[in-house]
Amino acid sequence: MGDNVIPLHKSPEEPEESGKVTTLTVVPEPAPARPVPLWVRSGRAVRATVRHESTKATARAVVRHSLYTVNGGRIVARRTWDGRTGSRYERYMRAAEAAGNMELAAEWEERLQRFRDARHRRRMDLLHSPLDVAKGTAVGAGMSVGVLVALGIVMALNTHKVGDVITPLSATIEFIGALIYIVQIVWGPAITIGPFLALLALWSVGRKQHAAPQWALPANVRSGEGEPITPSIVVKALRDLGIAPLKNAIKEMGDAGASMLGPIRIAGCGVEVDVTLPSGVATNEVQARRRKLAENLTRHEHEVFIMIPQAARTVRLWIADSGALDEPIGPSPLVTDQTMTANYKTGKAPWGRNLRGDAAELSVYQRHMLVTGRSNQGKTASLRSVALWLALDRTVQFWIADLKGVGDWSMFDGVAQVLIEGPSDDHVIQATEMVEDAVEEMNRRIEVRRTDPTAVFPPLIVLVDEAQVAFMCPVVGEDKRPYGGAKATSRYFMAVRKIHNQGRAVDVLMWQGTQDPTDQNLPKLVREGAHTRASLVLGTETQSRMALGDKAVDDGAAPHLLRQGLDKGTLVVASDGIEMPAGQSFITVRTHFIGDEPAAEIAERAKALRDGVTTLRVVEQGEERDALADVAAVIGDASRLRTNEVLKRLHALDPKAYGDQWTNDRLKALLEEHGEEPKKSHGVMVVHRDHVLRALANRDTDGSASAAE
Repeated sequence: MGDNVIPLHKSPEEPEESGKVTTLTVVPEPAPARPVPLWVRSGRAVRATVRHESTKATARAVVRHSLYTVNGGRIVARRTWDGRTGSRYERYMRAAEAAGNMELAAEWEERLQRFRDARHRRRMDLLHSPLDVAKGTAVGAGMSVGVLVALGIVMALNTHKVGDVITPLSATIEFIGALIYIVQIVWGPAITIGPFLALLALWSVGRKQHAAPQWALPANVRSGEGEPITPSIVVKALRDLGIAPLKNAIKEMGDAGASMLGPIRIAGCGVEVDVTLPSGVATNEVQARRRKLAENLTRHEHEVFIMIPQAARTVRLWIADSGALDEPIGPSPLVTDQTMTANYKTGKAPWGRNLRGDAAELSVYQRHMLVTGRSNQGKTASLRSVALWLALDRTVQFWIADLKGVGDWSMFDGVAQVLIEGPSDDHVIQATEMVEDAVEEMNRRIEVRRTDPTAVFPPLIVLVDEAQVAFMCPVVGEDKRPYGGAKATSRYFMAVRKIHNQGRAVDVLMWQGTQDPTDQNLPKLVREGAHTRASLVLGTETQSRMALGDKAVDDGAAPHLLRQGLDKGTLVVASDGIEMPAGQSFITVRTHFIGDEPAAEIAERAKALRDGVTTLRVVEQGEERDALADVAAVIGDASRLRTNEVLKRLHALDPKAYGDQWTNDRLKALLEEHGEEPKKSHGVMVVHRDHVLRALANRDTDGSASAAE
């Protein structure tokens, strides 16, 4: 049978050929799957049922409502026990002793003694009460029968029927019989329903007190989101902080732990409460556990602020309503009130709102200012809003250096006497010379004041935004003195220090905005010379101390705990120029944001108040531009910039020369003309600083060669 193969299957697409044999490979069918045992299937079904969310919800509901009834009975029993014994007074007395308030403890002891005396008198009265009740019952029954008989006699005289004498008495007896009959009918159902009504009452008490384990409570109660702040919640949150002396003291206090608390006051979009800590607990121990305290209060960390008031061993808690700090605070009055003006000496800038929801207004009179924080968190906007308000006082002069140079301060063209915009070393040199000129103006005013003590000078605000660029500038002048740095040889540093030392006496004030403070980009002597110090979100507590000082941070200021990107415009301010609660060294302000267009409108109003100001700019508008040199200037020290950022900076440098006609294509053509072109970095077109400098060098070399020929 080796040569005879039987064709079992032939494809219909293949034509039949004589003498050709088709071989079929037969693939055996897979063996049937082994059946799953019944006990395995049953186990899987039971497990799926147990793990199902409906089953969990049902189990939680059963446990919850059962424990509401049980624990409700326990609560009612304890309340009854408290009402019948002196245990409540004893707890209050222990609480006062634990808090160190011996005067209050003595008062509770006196109340306990009065309660015991009254209870003793009531018990002694019970010895005589059975006899008194019997006498009273007999006398009352006799008098009632006498009254009814007398009433019957009157009725009999009126009707001339002797039988009416007992009619009132008979009617009363029938009425009592009817009442007994009604009670007999109702008594059976009442005995049956009564226990259920009692259990319902106990369940209601337990439900109101959430008397069940946390895992068994409804989802909205378990999360606690938006839960109102009550004394018991605050005390429980403090008890669970993990501070042993505090926990033990509260245990000794029992239910009277709320004696530590002052009144809970509504404060803006939250509540405020003062907590007097028991002996042995320091305020900084509570401050160090801010996150845990916030979570115990069912809040996020940024929604709880801990401050130290004047009272000893006291912390002041401000607890926001859940989600309230994410709501906007509304537009600035500078935008909504077109008639608003400013007064440098007596007025206050409408800066924003504090956590209590009240208007936060800042006085700038003879106060140097420092605003710091991480990049892109609202530093320039918060500083600019104060300057825009002050610009509405026509007597105030502005000298401004914007070392970012992207047009954030361009609306002050026509308001400021000096306006420098740009990030390059040349711009830093210009800014340094501007501050040194302010020192000379300050000295001139001081000399005038010496000869004429009554002399009055117009306020001069010397404002440097992105001041860290000036401090970090590596350029050394012809006199071998560096422009940047934090040493006595630094020109910018020393000029700022001189204004800090004497400027306020003659109304020459230094305002600075800077990023991420360090000892290198914001020296200690400069930051401590500012009267108003404000900080947005920072990275570390060390930076917070640099920005605001040790006193404010020790008292609870924590800009390093603000949320990056979410708390834009939220400032922690240490200044005597802003109103804050007595004894408090800082305040948190949510500033109004004023965009570029509204800022330009406010600046136009400021220009209308003035007699015309010719602003001295670093680069005069309308002159013939060297486009390649300008590209190098706007790139500054950056290794590369996106092409759209380069175009934005060129427009800020000279809007007329670099208007709408300047696009990515024109920038590309400019660089290609000089043998360079933008490159892609991570999928984005960028311009490299080295390429532009190389193009400039090649152009200068080619120009020199042509001139030689």
